[in-house]
Amino acid sequence: MRFLLTNNTLVKSKLEDKIRIEFCDISLKEILFRARDYVHMGYKLMSHPLSGSIKPNETLYKTIMLDDKIEGLDMQSLKLIENSIIMANNFEVRDIKILEQHKEDMMTVDLSIISGRL
Repeated sequence: MRFLLTNNTLVKSKLEDKIRIEFCDISLKEILFRARDYVHMGYKLMSHPLSGSIKPNETLYKTIMLDDKIEGLDMQSLKLIENSIIMANNFEVRDIKILEQHKEDMMTVDLSIISGRL
């Protein structure tokens, strides 16, 4: 059964009655690392970790869809998550104050992207 891994409270509140959600109050990069941990445990990525053409330094929120544990390691998922982590590390994180309105916009965009996958 598929589930969502997210740090987005809007995704949690809007979709928790439609799909299982694992909410973690962590950074975008930490979400990527957690998704990699799931891949190492045999789960398969069902959405691109950097979907939506949004650079990792342009948002705080990320939702990734994974599928239940399979036998063995899905090499395509592993390559995809590893490359996504490398890409995220290549972008400089700006230390700027983000307005609450912008955070809400970021959450809405992330929700919109993952909603299209349900």
